[in-house]
Amino acid sequence: MRFAPPLGTALFVAVAAAGCAAPPHDEIAGARSALERAAADAGDYAGDSLRQAQTAMTALDAELADQEGRWIKSYDRTRTLAGEARVAADKAAADVAAARERAAAAAAAEAARAKAAAEERATLRRTAVRVGGRIPNPVKIKNVVPEYPPVAKSARVGGVVQIAATVGPDGKVRDAEVTKSVPLLDQAALAAVRQWEYRPTRVKGVAVPVVVNVAVDFRP
Repeated sequence: MRFAPPLGTALFVAVAAAGCAAPPHDEIAGARSALERAAADAGDYAGDSLRQAQTAMTALDAELADQEGRWIKSYDRTRTLAGEARVAADKAAADVAAARERAAAAAAAEAARAKAAAEERATLRRTAVRVGGRIPNPVKIKNVVPEYPPVAKSARVGGVVQIAATVGPDGKVRDAEVTKSVPLLDQAALAAVRQWEYRPTRVKGVAVPVVVNVAVDFRP
């Protein structure tokens, strides 16, 4: 004759089995490792995605701490949160990689633009004709008044900054360099002159680049 254990004993065995449930260590470790990799590579990229992944990991850690305080443990929700944290961390890593690629592409494009602009300025300097003789001073059609630097103004520094401006065939200043300096005033003078525009200079009916000497006067 078989002996059936009392109901209380069977219930105790069931509870004990539930209480021995183990946390999903592999899933938790995978989520944590994925987040650490994403955070290490993030820098200034994918901030929102990384914050979401960190929030998911915080929820997972809170659930683990809650289970540790229980006599009867159940790690079903822990396993779910570990999966969500891993997905969020992988998304953050993907967003970081995509953001880095976009930044690299933008930097390359900017470098290409800067190189093209430098080559154009060099070409204009080589081909530009200097004002004088049959080449009259071009007529300015757009003037920008330089901003007086506060440091120079408070120190009552004034003077005339001489600049050689290369004006393109379209009349816009494409290059400018200081030929007579007043150190505290040079950058303000250059910033203004680079925005000036002239009527295109024509030689035999063809618009040509010219070099014109201009003076920017600062009076304290």
